[in-house]
Amino acid sequence: MKIAQIAPLFESVPPKLYGGTERVVSSLVEELVAEGHEVTLYASGDSETNAELVPLTDQALRLQGDKIRDPLAHHVRALETVFRDAGRFDVLHFHLDYLHFPVLRRYPCRALTTQHGRLDLPDLAPLFRDYADMPLVSISNSQREPLPWVNWIGTVYHGLPTSAFRPNYKSGDYLVFLGRICPEKRVDRAIDIAKSTGLPLKIAAKVDNTDRDYFEAEIKSRLDEQLVEFVGETDDRGKEQLLRNARALLFPIDWPEPFGLVMIEALACGTPVVAFRNGSTPEVITDGKTGFLVNTLEEAATAVNRIDALSREACRAEFEERFSATRMATDYLALYRRLFEMPKETAEPAPIKPLPAPHIRSGHFS
Repeated sequence: MKIAQIAPLFESVPPKLYGGTERVVSSLVEELVAEGHEVTLYASGDSETNAELVPLTDQALRLQGDKIRDPLAHHVRALETVFRDAGRFDVLHFHLDYLHFPVLRRYPCRALTTQHGRLDLPDLAPLFRDYADMPLVSISNSQREPLPWVNWIGTVYHGLPTSAFRPNYKSGDYLVFLGRICPEKRVDRAIDIAKSTGLPLKIAAKVDNTDRDYFEAEIKSRLDEQLVEFVGETDDRGKEQLLRNARALLFPIDWPEPFGLVMIEALACGTPVVAFRNGSTPEVITDGKTGFLVNTLEEAATAVNRIDALSREACRAEFEERFSATRMATDYLALYRRLFEMPKETAEPAPIKPLPAPHIRSGHFS
């Protein structure tokens, strides 16, 4: 099958540092190539892949810092390239939220879109009502809840290569928080849990410019507290070492998490997870087997003290069974085939009707 994968341009594929969506796209692309499919990846030019790479920027946008003032401009240019090539492919798989919807409406090729972000924002419902026919894929069932009426054609949980992380079946002596520092991720809760249990906490996280004020006002002073070590943003090698040698991953979120890739990265390392019961966490973590689901800080501290009762081998086994890249690719291929089996005429480009010329009267448009 000839498949186009269209990635966001904020990070490379795979990302050099933080970047969940781009990491998932990389895992999917490489697995599809390994299975013999002809895959073209539209991504930043510093991406690394065994697929055919069509570079849409020289470098990932976030790594260019202040040189990038308007990321949207680069994504609009990217769509021009993608739709210029669209006729080459059996299926186009978009990871761009909804940016491509207006073009796809006028060029209804076989395509689907994975929604990677939160969908509970009030701005989104009117937009998705206008594009309720677009074939969409959710990354958890809970992610769908704000928009149950759109054209969901499947839920596909994220997956990673089984070789990406080496498991460690010996429990570590510290807790870890890994991801992004922002109000909804609640690193402050992680610090409180560490203090309650007396276990050291390593925080490996990035701070976006949009969260800088929150970091400075609410978190920075707490990084000097006893037991807390701020590692900062880390690469894949550093992430693996932090996760596989930890006693548990803390995932104390306070928002409807769409998936939470770091949870399955921890399971791949054999490390159980203590997660607050929000969003996707009950779908990813098997309570009492691969971690504990909690509702309060007190419950979280109790869970940490019980964590050694869980089998790290069971965590790794569940990762291999439920969250491998092979399983993810199999699920997506089933959805691609559903699209590919559509009558051909439904996938032909629709004629784009020109807009009527404006009527000019007294120097004004009307």
